[in-house]
Amino acid sequence: MPLNFSHVGREFLKDRKGNLSIIAALVLPVGLAAAGMAIDMSKMVASKAALQNAADAAALAAASSLANDEISTTQAEALATDFVKGQMANHIDAPETDEQPFDFTSCTDVDVQQDTTVGTAKKYTVKVSTCYDVQYSALSAFMGRSSGRVSVASTTQSSTESKNALSMYLVLDRSGSMAEYTNTVSGSYQCRYGRKTTTCYTYYDKVTALRMAATNLMEQLKKADPDKMFVRTSAVSYNSSMQTPVSLAWSVEHTKTYISNLTANGGTDSGLAFKTAYNAVGAATEDTLHMQKNGQVPSKYIVFMTDGDNNYTSADTETKKWCDNARQAGIEVYSVAFMAPSRGQALLSYCATSSAHYFKAEDADDLNAAFQYIGERATATATRLTQ
Repeated sequence: MPLNFSHVGREFLKDRKGNLSIIAALVLPVGLAAAGMAIDMSKMVASKAALQNAADAAALAAASSLANDEISTTQAEALATDFVKGQMANHIDAPETDEQPFDFTSCTDVDVQQDTTVGTAKKYTVKVSTCYDVQYSALSAFMGRSSGRVSVASTTQSSTESKNALSMYLVLDRSGSMAEYTNTVSGSYQCRYGRKTTTCYTYYDKVTALRMAATNLMEQLKKADPDKMFVRTSAVSYNSSMQTPVSLAWSVEHTKTYISNLTANGGTDSGLAFKTAYNAVGAATEDTLHMQKNGQVPSKYIVFMTDGDNNYTSADTETKKWCDNARQAGIEVYSVAFMAPSRGQALLSYCATSSAHYFKAEDADDLNAAFQYIGERATATATRLTQ
């Protein structure tokens, strides 16, 4: 019987057996590719976010260290690169047994620019750009795509600067009670009680602690103004009467010498000493001297310290009058009550420009911390992330 080709053709076209397999063969690769792309896209987004955070942190760490004069620009570049590697250590894909971990060093570029702003102040711009090769999933690898690169960049600026020129006058208590000991250990030695050998301790007295703290403050100012262009300092001490002050002058060496010669004796009367500081710092000649040398109107500070009460309440009244004058003249008054009784604390709290300008120091460490904070505020450091 002859074969009817037209009939066979019609039957073939009507036959639906095996269609699902054909459709699956066509659709499955597309579906796998789509699934692989979805997985890899999610991984890429997460990796880029982690890398951006690492770059931001690296730039900020380098800029902060530069602003604090802790490292050189070359060291800052190495620090930023190491920071990226450290931040990404827990995020990168584990390498195969015969592969090396991803090399962030070759993929990271750090650029540090240094500029001089006002006087000796420095401005740093730190740019960090880095990248990472994200390993794709097995689905994408099956389709011939093994990895994709993500790249990020971050820019941070920092600066070290005296906000403006400054004149600072220290008003320091050297009354007899300053010879008393603090509870801050200065050293130790072996001592004997009967037949027993034990460790005994020595302690700082108050005036020694004051000399150390005030000298450290001067060193902070010196570091901020090594060329003696912006900082003028002075000091006066008092007990029941005012001692001869040292005159306001450029730099800090004359004030450090004055501080090193402080001794403790006598009563307490802070009135004339504070008045002297106010008259010196508030004088129009201070503005003139700064304008002639650095072209700025200076910030003006009085640092007022005592460990006791004035002998007479009239001295409190006199001191408060000059504290009021200083406040009205825009002079910032920092006050430090060093193991002082309540009346002394009340006086210094009154004289402080604000509550943030008043310190209650209970030992030598507190005293040093207070003076250090004052130095930090007078020579402020700023760091900001720009992008």
